[in-house]
Amino acid sequence: MTLAAFFSGFMAWITEFSSKSSPVDFVLILSHWDIFLIGIKNTVLLVLVGLSFGAVIALPMAIARWKRVPFLAKAIGVFVYVFRGSPMLVQAYVFYYGLAQFEAVRNSFLWPVLREPWWCAAIAFAINSAAYQVEIFRGGLDSVPRGEIEATAAIGMSQGSALRHVILPSALRRCLPMIANESIFLLHGSAIASMLTITDVLGAGRKLNAQYYLAYEGFLAATVIYMALVFIITRILGWVERRTLKHLALQSMTTREQTQMI
Repeated sequence: MTLAAFFSGFMAWITEFSSKSSPVDFVLILSHWDIFLIGIKNTVLLVLVGLSFGAVIALPMAIARWKRVPFLAKAIGVFVYVFRGSPMLVQAYVFYYGLAQFEAVRNSFLWPVLREPWWCAAIAFAINSAAYQVEIFRGGLDSVPRGEIEATAAIGMSQGSALRHVILPSALRRCLPMIANESIFLLHGSAIASMLTITDVLGAGRKLNAQYYLAYEGFLAATVIYMALVFIITRILGWVERRTLKHLALQSMTTREQTQMI
């Protein structure tokens, strides 16, 4: 059976099922795949930008908190408290609607960026994610065994070299499960982008409902897409985690074998 024949048969079956048996119009949802494709693209890009720029912002902050740099560590603690303690929707509103009220902002070189809802949402996601990632990275740095840090000093490595080559790689590997959780959290939080007139996955569902006066078809489609994206994220990050922590599994197996021999 060719792919075209399979697709034609599937569409015939889904059409009959939607018209006779199902309370959900699946044909209507599938016929507007282009709207949901735009929503998926915007959602994935916003999450990737938020996570990556959030990590760039968070990592030096986490190092400063871990080293307890005077004044700077407390200032970063305030930043973390404010952006973790306030809703991301409020933060996005402040960037998109609030900053535009100031003439100085409208006349600045930042206005071409801050007048665009997509970039305002991306900035809000990045800063909010950074506040969470600061604590994730700091926890990873705290979990590095003291022996590893003392070993770098024993062989004469400088603090900067030890941080780059030993401490950070070890800490980041330990942070991977929490980064996966933060990715899923940000994916779910990205649904607020539709409140800034952006067509994300939820925005595509709302457009479909509004266009045809539907109750839940658009939301049902958005739910399925979000679940599929979560499945992909967990599988990708799970594979990365297994690859980066493979040496620890081998070390654990070797330790068990040595114990059994004794």
